[in-house]
Amino acid sequence: MTLRVPKAELDAELRDNLVRQLGAVPEPVEVLWNHPELALANQEFSAKVGQWDKADAGLKTFAHMAVAARVGCSWCLDVNYFLALNQNLDLAKASQVPRWRESEVFTPLERDVLEYAEAMTDTPTTVTDELSRRLLDALGPAAMVELTVYIGFANFAARCNTAQGITSQGYSDACEIPLATRPEPSGAASPA
Repeated sequence: MTLRVPKAELDAELRDNLVRQLGAVPEPVEVLWNHPELALANQEFSAKVGQWDKADAGLKTFAHMAVAARVGCSWCLDVNYFLALNQNLDLAKASQVPRWRESEVFTPLERDVLEYAEAMTDTPTTVTDELSRRLLDALGPAAMVELTVYIGFANFAARCNTAQGITSQGYSDACEIPLATRPEPSGAASPA
């Protein structure tokens, strides 16, 4: 896939700062910079989302990866797998998020979070009262609200990236364990 919106030129200070922090300029930033006011607002909101601390950061990373796998955002999977490394999460577990239903490495709470992320991503959403009740009991109201908005933000990012043709930049190449691919839905025709 190729970018559907051209990259905009960033000022040297911003470019150098991003390269220093991440090793490369994230393509979503370059694409959004076509509208600097929007790009700055997105960066500010992303920074605020990253500071929320009522829900476990690892659960939120896994949830974002589940959204990315469901939507097909290879950039989000790539960067969140890299973030899992930096958060000292279990990379063997993180690598299995795209195939979490078939994997046996997740706790019941993690499985509920991954199911919730997928159910929120479905159109229309398929969140059930039972799943919500289990998560509310396990997390409490503040963390449940935070997780819900975080998953909504993950959907926003993943859907914008895929619509604009943004794909993996190789951030996860630094991780030791390859990221699993999402299994084909049963009954789907496999490519010849």
